[in-house]
Amino acid sequence: MGDAGFFKGTSADQDSRFSNKEKKLLKTMTFPSEFDQKVDMKKVNLDVIKPWISNRITELLGFEDEVVIDYTCSLLEEKDQDPKRMQINLTGFLEGKTQAFLGELWKLLLSAQNSVGGIPVEFIEQKKQELRRKQTQEDERRAQRDSVMDTIRKKKAEEFDAFEEVRKRSSRFDDRVRNSSNNSKRKYSRSPPPRRRYRSRSRSPSRSSRHHYRDDDYHSRREYDDGRHRRSRRRRDSRDSRSRSPEHRSN
Repeated sequence: MGDAGFFKGTSADQDSRFSNKEKKLLKTMTFPSEFDQKVDMKKVNLDVIKPWISNRITELLGFEDEVVIDYTCSLLEEKDQDPKRMQINLTGFLEGKTQAFLGELWKLLLSAQNSVGGIPVEFIEQKKQELRRKQTQEDERRAQRDSVMDTIRKKKAEEFDAFEEVRKRSSRFDDRVRNSSNNSKRKYSRSPPPRRRYRSRSRSPSRSSRHHYRDDDYHSRREYDDGRHRRSRRRRDSRDSRSRSPEHRSN
């Protein structure tokens, strides 16, 4: 019981029992060669790494475990990251899949600290491939849509040509029927009666009648002037004849 009070309030690092067990595990366990390289977490964009950690742990466990995900992210937020100790701490959760998970995670961290923006190159390439795949799918959909539209246009053009051909044939047939009917009417029909002309009931004279009245006035005045000249010429001739007669001379 006295020994229990000695360890009260101590951490795992201060407890010699845990430190000795950890040293034994470090000697017996195998680690990837990437664990010998250190990572500066200040150069890593951890917000980009956390979604990958969540998806990868869920994939390995077969279900989403928020405790393991949060614990793994908290290990990366410590000042000094030791991937070997992280593997020992996560072995109780991931068991035989821990080494593969930590190996992939550490490669991403090494790539992130050497890239611009602290984003792993693998993520950038994956994003590019995703964009290319989306662009390819969009091009395929556009090509398919264009082919469908071309098919519709061709079908409409064929229908229009067929309709025009039928219309031309029907118009030629109508012309032949009309010509034959006109010829038959010319042979067997009588000439139509003359068209009657009806006088306008309006009191105001029409334009043509006005011109007619003007022409009549002109001719009547001219005839009147001609008659007056003829009468004056007769009177003058009669005076001249009387003046030439002997009776008029004797007087």
